[in-house]
Amino acid sequence: MKHLLSIDDLDREQVETLLARADSFAEVTRRDIKKVPALRGQTVVTLFYESSTRTSSSFELAAKRLSADVVSVKASGSAVDKGESLKDTVETIYAYDPAAIVIRHPYAGAAKMLTRWVDASVVNAGDGMHQHPSQALLDVFTLQNRMGSLEGKKIWIVGDVLHSRVARSNIAAFQLMGASVSVCGPPTLIPRGIESTGCDEAFAGRSREQADVVYLLRMQNERMGENFVPSIREYARLFQVNERRLGPRQLVMHPGPVNRGVEIGSDVIDSDRSLISEQVASGLAVRMAILYDLLNSGDDAAEQPADGPVPIGEPA
Repeated sequence: MKHLLSIDDLDREQVETLLARADSFAEVTRRDIKKVPALRGQTVVTLFYESSTRTSSSFELAAKRLSADVVSVKASGSAVDKGESLKDTVETIYAYDPAAIVIRHPYAGAAKMLTRWVDASVVNAGDGMHQHPSQALLDVFTLQNRMGSLEGKKIWIVGDVLHSRVARSNIAAFQLMGASVSVCGPPTLIPRGIESTGCDEAFAGRSREQADVVYLLRMQNERMGENFVPSIREYARLFQVNERRLGPRQLVMHPGPVNRGVEIGSDVIDSDRSLISEQVASGLAVRMAILYDLLNSGDDAAEQPADGPVPIGEPA
């Protein structure tokens, strides 16, 4: 694997192998000395054209835990504010000879375009409303740690599906691992033709109790040029998930940032059925595995079987 641009580029065996490696890295994060020398001497650049807390910080920390040198570039406060193009910015940072570039960009296809300009591995950390593959992988990892196999599990994705790259990636990833997926939200926020992805459209209040997992999405107001719902109050009345609307065995996930009191109640966030904190913790191990696999794809260590030990080196 040279790049990670979309969940659609992966098959189930590749996902299982990557997540097995992530499990090994999760053990590393529990050590007193949390660094390994796997990427010593290599440089990882994170290039973020949109705001991010969880994704940018976990990719940076993942690279550092692997002993890579890290260069972090945020569009705000950089030459981008002065009108520099993506290509010119990339040519500038490519002078640092990066082994990998992690990019988030508001336009779909930006990460793929980057692969035409550089020889480095490219990780798509979110491109417009298109894909966010590392989020989908960490979500699968989180669920497998809690539930075991996803085969036959029922997952509801509730909220602003239309503008969500997380929804598009997760629909593909959950189905790839054997789960069935339903989407639920205001009709104006459900993409037309969503059935073509293999999932079905559900309705609030109907059969939600059948879901094993309820995956909540926030309203992405920054991508909305018009009003898609009558009001936030009306949206919360119909679609907010709180303790009253949650079955006793159901788990809740959210990619963050959460809007308490809108798509999710505080009582759910702080309950033992919320996997939100586990998702954040999983993100570090999964992103370590992604960077390791991309930058060691030609090494014997990267080709170990998923059910075998994953050699990751001694502490740095």
